[in-house]
Amino acid sequence: MRTLAMAKLEHELAVSERGALVEQLVAKLAERNAEVAARDVLLAQREAQLAERTAKLESLQAAHARLWEQYAQLKLELDLVKRRLFVASAERVDTASLQLEFDELTAKLNALSGLLPGASDDADDESDDDDETPPKRKPKSKPTGRRDLSDASIPEVNVDFEDPLFEQLVAEGKAESIGTETSYKLAYQRGGYRKLVIERVKYKATNSRGGVEFETAPLPPEMIPRCIAAPSALAHIAHEKFANGMPLYRQEERYELDGVPISRGQMSRWLEQIGGTFGATLIAAMRADMLANAFCIMTDATGFWIQPGPREGGPRRPCRKGHYFVQIADRDHILFEYTAKHTTESVRALFKGFEGYVQADAASVYDALFRPNDDEADDGCTRVEVACWSHSRRKYWEAALAKERVACEALVRIGKIFEVDAEIQKGRPPPSKIKALRQKHLAPLVDEFLVFAAAAYERVKDKRSSLRSALGYTVRQQEALRAFLNDGRLRLDNNLSESALRKVVRIRDAALFAGSDDHAESAGHLLSLIASARLHGLDSELYLREMILVVPQWPRERYLELTPKYWAATRERLDPNELDAHIGFVTVPE
Repeated sequence: MRTLAMAKLEHELAVSERGALVEQLVAKLAERNAEVAARDVLLAQREAQLAERTAKLESLQAAHARLWEQYAQLKLELDLVKRRLFVASAERVDTASLQLEFDELTAKLNALSGLLPGASDDADDESDDDDETPPKRKPKSKPTGRRDLSDASIPEVNVDFEDPLFEQLVAEGKAESIGTETSYKLAYQRGGYRKLVIERVKYKATNSRGGVEFETAPLPPEMIPRCIAAPSALAHIAHEKFANGMPLYRQEERYELDGVPISRGQMSRWLEQIGGTFGATLIAAMRADMLANAFCIMTDATGFWIQPGPREGGPRRPCRKGHYFVQIADRDHILFEYTAKHTTESVRALFKGFEGYVQADAASVYDALFRPNDDEADDGCTRVEVACWSHSRRKYWEAALAKERVACEALVRIGKIFEVDAEIQKGRPPPSKIKALRQKHLAPLVDEFLVFAAAAYERVKDKRSSLRSALGYTVRQQEALRAFLNDGRLRLDNNLSESALRKVVRIRDAALFAGSDDHAESAGHLLSLIASARLHGLDSELYLREMILVVPQWPRERYLELTPKYWAATRERLDPNELDAHIGFVTVPE
């Protein structure tokens, strides 16, 4: 029995020990499970951190790629700015290499235009067969050897050279002189101004009452009464400044060397007076004729610094910026209009009452000219916008410098448009024929280019670049770019306006600023007369001289006859001796 009890006890003890061991094992398993769960949580946290860091890395990499792309774009823009500053501003594109690079496109455009060699030339056969083809001009021959001065119309100074030995032999009868050998050199002699002596006859007469009266012969009307400068001197000063870019301070120095001490302040007052008088007479007549009769006005603007007025205490004020607008009306008149501000209101005032075509760049100040307005400033006139293909091409040229292939292709397409139009313009056909040829040969090229630009713009419109700017300009100006197809008298570009504004830029670079708004306005009037005179083949300084002489004696209602467009015809009706005089009366014809 004892053995059985002991065995039973031992069994119970073994079971108890096994239970305790199982409990220990269960406790350890639970502890291990807790550790595994904690590690799982930590692993999940680290996986989340890894995913977050991976996303952040991808974001940083994308930002780095964007920044690198922006850096590359800014570097290209910086290179473009340096090129603008230090290299010639002309759009120098190697068109030959572009033609080779896009030879397939060039062949396609040639076939589409149907005008250039390699395509059908039936356009000339279908219209105006009876027009004679003008003879081709012979190329200018290059001068060879010394330039011949024998026919030059400048004063001559004779210089004789003799050989003393032979002169003695001639005197002794042992030799004879058989003529001279003549050659020419170009010399310079200081001088130009002349002292004009005016002799006015004085009279003594007896009146009806037996008294004595004295009278002096009257002077003719003058633009600036009692001015020491005659019309020729005033014209020379104005022409030197506004045609040759000679500032008044440099003229003052030169005239002092010539023995003519004229201060720059005095010259400035003279120019303001004659410019203001021309503005109220000739310029007003030119403006009225332009607004009433012009078909197309080409316009552009540039800035000009204006000196502030007199300072009444406080710090010195800086110069403010005004603007000159050039208006070219049908190659008849060129007007330089000064405005204190470059605003929509200023543009409306310049074109108020004009109906027709206006060719300009895409500056926002011109938008009011082409859209109807309900306000009081609306003049009720309809104007049609004509865009400038040169402005559009310039933007693609800048994008091409940034290595944009689409821009290079656009240059090829625009170049073909200019090439075909130049071919159409050969021989100066009438506007009706130009319009017909443009509709047939240029319209397909223009339409395909605009479709190409619109498709390319959709791809880059969300990306900041010079290419987006170029394509956006074309897309926004589609109708204005097509406008030149409507009439053969319209031009593809607005380059005439930009060329005319160079006169303002030359003066701006030399004189730095104008003394006031009135001085700037008077300067614009003188610039207008000089540019218009040259437009019509007149000697601009002689024209100013004659106008200063004639305008004070001319009827108010007939000022248009004196404008450059009509002056050649008017001058034929006047006495040339009266016009050649430095000062005198002018007989006004009926």
